[in-house]
Amino acid sequence: MSIAFLLTALVVVATPGTGVVYTLAAGLAHGRRASVVAAFGCTLGTVPHMLATVTGVAALLHTSAVAFQTLKYLGVAYLLYMAWATLRDEGALTVERTAPASPVRVIVSGVLVNVLNPKLTMFFLAFLPQFVGSADPVPQMLRLSAVFMAVTFAVFAAYGVLAASVRDRLTARAMTWIRRVFAGSFVALGARLAL
Repeated sequence: MSIAFLLTALVVVATPGTGVVYTLAAGLAHGRRASVVAAFGCTLGTVPHMLATVTGVAALLHTSAVAFQTLKYLGVAYLLYMAWATLRDEGALTVERTAPASPVRVIVSGVLVNVLNPKLTMFFLAFLPQFVGSADPVPQMLRLSAVFMAVTFAVFAAYGVLAASVRDRLTARAMTWIRRVFAGSFVALGARLAL
């Protein structure tokens, strides 16, 4: 495994996207534990993309415009749903300590955020092969994917824990604006995915 792979993976993971926004929202709304659970869910959401790439399904998916467009628009619809749910749930981001969200619900939402993002399949398809030698590529791709997932979990958990650590210092008005910013971010990410 090369330093170039680790640095590239770190830059890709640290760049804010749907998973980062979701993990930050979980940390602000429900604290450290929920943010780590959200990071775990988002990390699990990369598994289908990795498996699709390793097994060649990703190449098949990208040769079928209908399959790709279907996955893409399901992702857009889910991001718009997340925006609506964030705006609608007045109590989701509050200064007071709220009852922790169900870990299963947080994980399922995190998985869906990444499963319904076809850019991850494109990323794995374009990214992994550059770091794989010609001899026995499948085990190499699996090892690199495992490292990528570990980096994803660590970075997302760090983002979420950081967000959770400042939640008690924010005023109700600031939290309302943060909720609006998250909802707007989900809309913007959905629009970017659609276009």
